Amino acid sequence: MFKGKKILLGITGSIAAYKSILLVRQLVKAGAEVKVIMTPSARDFVTPLTLSTLSKNPVLIDLFSEEAWANHVMLGRWADVMLVAPLSCNTLAKMVSGQCDNLLLATYLSATCPVVVAPAMDEDMWHHPSTASNLEKLSSFGNKIIPVEKGELASGLYGDGRMAEPESIMRFIQEQFFFEKDLLGKKVLVTAGPTYEPIDPVRFIGNHSSGKMGIALSKELANRGAKVNLVMGPSALSLSVPGVQLTKVQTAEEMYNACIEEFKSSDVAIMSAAVADYTPAMKVREKIKKTGESLTIELVKTKDILKSLGEQKKNGQILVGFALETTNEKEYAQKKLHGKNADLIVLNSLNDEGAGFGVDTNKITIFEKNGDELAYDRKPKQQVAKDIVDRIVNLLHA
Repeated sequence: MFKGKKILLGITGSIAAYKSILLVRQLVKAGAEVKVIMTPSARDFVTPLTLSTLSKNPVLIDLFSEEAWANHVMLGRWADVMLVAPLSCNTLAKMVSGQCDNLLLATYLSATCPVVVAPAMDEDMWHHPSTASNLEKLSSFGNKIIPVEKGELASGLYGDGRMAEPESIMRFIQEQFFFEKDLLGKKVLVTAGPTYEPIDPVRFIGNHSSGKMGIALSKELANRGAKVNLVMGPSALSLSVPGVQLTKVQTAEEMYNACIEEFKSSDVAIMSAAVADYTPAMKVREKIKKTGESLTIELVKTKDILKSLGEQKKNGQILVGFALETTNEKEYAQKKLHGKNADLIVLNSLNDEGAGFGVDTNKITIFEKNGDELAYDRKPKQQVAKDIVDRIVNLLHA
């Protein structure tokens, strides 16, 4: 997605400038054209020779040099994105106040392209009220701010203030500016979270699903142009993303009804919710009192949403199911794929560390109807969502 994109990278005086070397390399490798501007103090941390070699362009530092005048106006018009990484506390304050004492600041003030910054500073500086105020003001100008990360700092402390890693910076820029709208005009149904099956007015049968995977999928789909209807069970999480309509439900029956109705006009359905397999046969109107040593509750099967959609699926519709397993994972996933007329089954195992309910990562294997089996390493769920949507797009365009 960076192929042919023009990135203007500003580097300021910060120990985190060493990461910019790898950032330039990765951007160029991804197909971007990169030009680098350094503040004078940045030369104390990285050399212009290294950056010019990697970027294949001269590194600009001074407004005026013996060779030429650096046209800061044209630089800001040339770029698709201006990225300042690292952004030091000093340059942050200058950007906010409109100071213009070096080429980087002159280019920033005249830039017509979007501007993104990746702050880097020690924890105490990061948490200082003046820094928070400056970041808020910088953001109010329309600039995008890449969140800092927590980790070991140059001071030897451990805390907030580390500049985001190059991979995170590239992902942020990609998500904000360079998403391919390969699902434009498509309508997608997504389910997420658990269902709660009431026993009485205060108790229910449920599970530990948080809805994070379904939310990540909805964001990815919307970013790529799809119109998304997210049918979500009870969850503490919320979602407000352009292109995503949220439908809240409580029970498996409510989720079933919403999905059956929505699927009629959907191009794709992704069933990532952890729907209860059973529900109490009787819904008691009053709270059940503790009157004996044991309590027996009769359970009956809920309606199988994935199977029902598979039976109604028309030519051209794509149906995706999820399988969370603990034993015989591959066997059960393939059985689900064929038995429910799905096009993809996304398998994750509770035996894998960092996979399953409530966590921010997942490790999946995708089984496709054509026999393909694709295993992925553990990743943040937003990246997992991209992998899944990539396979769906591949099927749509096959």
